[in-house]
Amino acid sequence: MAAHAAEGTAARVAGRDVVVIQDTSELVLGGRRARANGYGPVGKGGALGGLLLHGVFAVDARTAAMIGLVDAQVRNRHGKKAEPRRSRATAQKESQRWIDGTARAAEVLAAANSITGVSDRESDIYEHFATRPSNMHLIVRACQNRTIETDAEDHADALLFSFIDGLPEQGWFTQQIPAAPGRKPRVAELAVRFSEVALRKPRHGAARDLPETVTLMLVDVRETSKPKDGEPIHWRLLTTHAVASLGEARRIADLYRLRWIIEEYFRTLKTAGFNLEEADIGEPRAMINLVTAAAIAAVTVMQLVQARDGTTNQSFADAFDPADQPALEAVSAELEGKTARQQNPHPKGSLAFAAWVIGRLGGWTGYYGKPGPRVMRRGLDDFQRIKYGTTLSLKNV
Repeated sequence: MAAHAAEGTAARVAGRDVVVIQDTSELVLGGRRARANGYGPVGKGGALGGLLLHGVFAVDARTAAMIGLVDAQVRNRHGKKAEPRRSRATAQKESQRWIDGTARAAEVLAAANSITGVSDRESDIYEHFATRPSNMHLIVRACQNRTIETDAEDHADALLFSFIDGLPEQGWFTQQIPAAPGRKPRVAELAVRFSEVALRKPRHGAARDLPETVTLMLVDVRETSKPKDGEPIHWRLLTTHAVASLGEARRIADLYRLRWIIEEYFRTLKTAGFNLEEADIGEPRAMINLVTAAAIAAVTVMQLVQARDGTTNQSFADAFDPADQPALEAVSAELEGKTARQQNPHPKGSLAFAAWVIGRLGGWTGYYGKPGPRVMRRGLDDFQRIKYGTTLSLKNV
C-alpha cells in the first residue's frame, strides 16, 4: 500500500523543490490486554502496548503544500531486552529508520528539482550525514554535543555547542510564532550564528568504513528574550546546504519550521480525524494493515485541509485520480445553492474546488468556520461511497 502511494508522489514531484519530512509516532493501543495480544512495548517505561509509525512525506518547499506519502513503516516491537547501545551498530538499532527513510526519499523523489530532508533531534546520527544520498540535502536539529575538528591548537577537542556559543551573533530577524497549547502567539526576535564545522566520527557504534570527519554547516537560531509563556526558541541546525549569509541562514530555519506539518499529520491520525488509538483490533497484523491504510488516507485529508482556502495552488490530480473529477463536479453542482455563499468559489480542476465539495459532504455548511480534518475525513468517506455507487450496474432486480 505504501509503495503504491509513493508511486503517485513520485509522479507529482517532477521539477519541484521538495522538502522531505520524517518522524515517528507511537500508537498506544492498550495495557495488559494489548500486550497479551502481542503488541510490543510503547509509552514511558514500555508498560503499554502498541505500534510505531514512521512516516516520510514530501512537501512543496515554496508553498508548504503536502505533495504525498514517500514511505510509511509500521513496526511492532518484539519486547526483548536489547544489547547495550554502544555495542550495537546503527543498523541494529531503531535509529536506522532515519537513514532508511532518507534513502527511500532519494529514490522515490529522484525527478524533483531539489530535495531537502528535514528531521528532529532523534535523527542526529553520524551515519545519517555520512551516507547521505548525493541527490539530497539534510537539515537536522542537533542533539549530540559532538566533538569537532578545529585548526586552533588550544581547541583540539572542541565541542559543537560551546564552539557555536562562542561565536558572535551574525544577524537578527523577527518571526511570528503561532499559538500552541499553553502558548499565546507572539513575535520573536531571533539571533543567528552560523559556521562550517567538521564533525568527528564517534568512538563507539559507527561503522569502520565511514569517513573520520563529515563537514557541515551549523546554523544556531535563538530567541533573544524569554517569553511570558513557554520556553524561548533555540535551534541548532546541522545542514549540508551552503550558508554564507543571514538570508541563507534564515532560509534553513524556515525550511526546518516545515517539520511542524508532520505533527499536524499525526494529530489527524490520532485525535483530530481517524482516532486510530481507539481501534479495538486484537490482532497486530490486522492493525498494522489498518494503520498503513489510514496513514495513506490521512495524507489526502491533510491536503484537503491545506487547500480549502485556495492558497496552495494545487491541482485536483495532486490528491485524486483524474477520472474522479466528473463525479466530483456533479456532486458540487448538487450541493450548490442560490446564494453566493452557497456556490463553490474555486476553479474546476483545482484541489481547492475538491476541498469545498468534500467539506460540504462532511457536514460543513459553507457559512461558518472552516472544515477541519474530522469533517474532511467524513466527506472523503461519503465521496468514496458515491464514487463506488456510480460504478454499480443493477440487473435483474
